[in-house]
Amino acid sequence: MTRSAMTAAASEPVIGRSEKSTVKCVVWDLDNTLWDGVLLEDPQVTLREDVLRTIRMLDERGILQSIASRNEPEVAMAKLRELGIEEYFLYPQINWGSKSASVKAAAQALNFGLDAIAFVDDQPFERDEVRFAHPSVRCYDAVDAAALPELAEMKPRFVTEDSRARRKMYLADLQRKVVEESHQGSPDEFLASLDMRFVIARAREEDLKRAEELTVRTNQLNATGYTYSYDELARLRESPAHDLLIAGLEDRYGTYGKIGLALVAREPEVWTLKLLLMSCRVISRGVGTVLLNHVIRRARDAGVRLRAEFVPTDRNRSMYLTYKFAGFREVAREGGKHVLENDFSFVQEFPPYMKVTTEI
Repeated sequence: MTRSAMTAAASEPVIGRSEKSTVKCVVWDLDNTLWDGVLLEDPQVTLREDVLRTIRMLDERGILQSIASRNEPEVAMAKLRELGIEEYFLYPQINWGSKSASVKAAAQALNFGLDAIAFVDDQPFERDEVRFAHPSVRCYDAVDAAALPELAEMKPRFVTEDSRARRKMYLADLQRKVVEESHQGSPDEFLASLDMRFVIARAREEDLKRAEELTVRTNQLNATGYTYSYDELARLRESPAHDLLIAGLEDRYGTYGKIGLALVAREPEVWTLKLLLMSCRVISRGVGTVLLNHVIRRARDAGVRLRAEFVPTDRNRSMYLTYKFAGFREVAREGGKHVLENDFSFVQEFPPYMKVTTEI
């Protein structure tokens, strides 16, 4: 195989790497699931030790957790605080509505697809109700709680620094939202008050685990839906014909971690964006086009044409619109792949409310 053929082969991703993707969030019932007993009948219910071990293990792996429970919200939250585990649960849904509605609400609050959600409940009726309403949600009996960490779908391929900090990042997001809701002024003024710092750099070896995680976890804001393995990304990082770029974001409330990835295949006259993705967590921060605009500027300054691949999925239409608003126009179709090209007639400025740094 020639060097060019090897380089081309290295750039081809594996699509649909596994039939069962990793769970991103486990949603727990409370009564006779998280704790033994029914809270409204016995205020002294006790936490199940096997459940506590599972909660801690999932949290360390970066799997988020929430609650879907029929209970009095104030009473249930007070018990979670008393047990010292309130901080583990994001967007808890404690009400008298259906469990399927609560599971959906938690997924929407986290901006996850339902196929990334698992639901744990002691009642077969409740599991069946959720399964009927949301067939893609994985449902588990509470008696199997201790075994959840051993399931393949509960084992991310890598546990990265960003993974371990994921819950804290989401808690920081909640704090930002509270401040945003009370902010007096325009949205741009609020964004400026965050003192955001966006850093674009070539991916380092220590970034590759997070880079693979981004391709696997990101669905809505992935322009092609491609997933790349650690080994594939390592080859691309070392390829002289490719740029593998990774972006990080932080503000006065803390870091968002590594939240963007771009793969550019460079030929003498044409550069092609093979992959562009952004974490769904940061889309409300107005940073969705920063990495793309950086690539556009570099291609323009290098005097080459810039193309981008887009493969439509059932979730990523917003990425197509991102390309269109950035000046890309469709020039070809290759099967299910759209090939877009930018004529550099309009290159957007970076947002004025953030500091963009490039380490390239």
